[in-house]
Amino acid sequence: MKAAEMKVFKAALETMRARLRGDVSTMADAALRKTRSEASGDLSSMPIHMADIGSDAFEQEFTLSLMATEEETLDLVEQALARIRDRTYGVCEECEGVIAKKRLEAIPFAPLCIRCAEKLESGSGGRPRQPR
Repeated sequence: MKAAEMKVFKAALETMRARLRGDVSTMADAALRKTRSEASGDLSSMPIHMADIGSDAFEQEFTLSLMATEEETLDLVEQALARIRDRTYGVCEECEGVIAKKRLEAIPFAPLCIRCAEKLESGSGGRPRQPR
């Protein structure tokens, strides 16, 4: 891959990383915020409605699930930036072939070419990906 193309992908990945870091921080704040009654300043010992407790718990669990997904994507972005530094960006980690530019434009953190990604998803070959 040409250096000029690499710069474009690096800039896109850095922008994505900054956005994801901000999203994760915002979600962490939301997930860890005080209960509904504490947030409104109501510190009385009167019990709150069970539906409110359930809604708060669901909302917190949903937010934590979104955070986990965002953190996984952030990790993939960091790995892609490391491949740029190592000058292996755009090379499939499985077959060592070239990852199509169209694929990288759609998923700039893609570590696999489309053929290897399809094999991995279908379970018909390929090695299981090892976390870095």
